[in-house]
Amino acid sequence: MVNTLEFASEIKNIALVENFIEELHAAHNFGDDAFGNILVCLTEATNNAILHGNKGDTSKKVTINVEHDPKHQIMSFTVKDEGPGFDYNNLPDPTSPENLEKTSGRGVFLIMKLADMVIFSDNGATCEMQFKV
Repeated sequence: MVNTLEFASEIKNIALVENFIEELHAAHNFGDDAFGNILVCLTEATNNAILHGNKGDTSKKVTINVEHDPKHQIMSFTVKDEGPGFDYNNLPDPTSPENLEKTSGRGVFLIMKLADMVIFSDNGATCEMQFKV
């Protein structure tokens, strides 16, 4: 099973992602912990794709692909933007003292902590996240 959601880079479209995840949760009946982790990670990745990847350019799209592997109880999500990417290996540590008071810069950190596997590709313009469901 593969599902795809594509939308313009507008912050209001995060609501589409939240609804999409709720529909997947209802259809596949995965646990509440997985649901919470998926919801946080997908909204963070989408927010980053809209604001940082596509720079809020509404002519650019964000694409989310979902694959469910019921045999191995894994759900994979790929979030792709049309931006140039970013250096995902050299991000500031949001837990270091000089960054604790900052109001941004925690999205990738949260994704790395909550997803079971994360792979960046296309120079960081694509983020694949896997979750055990």
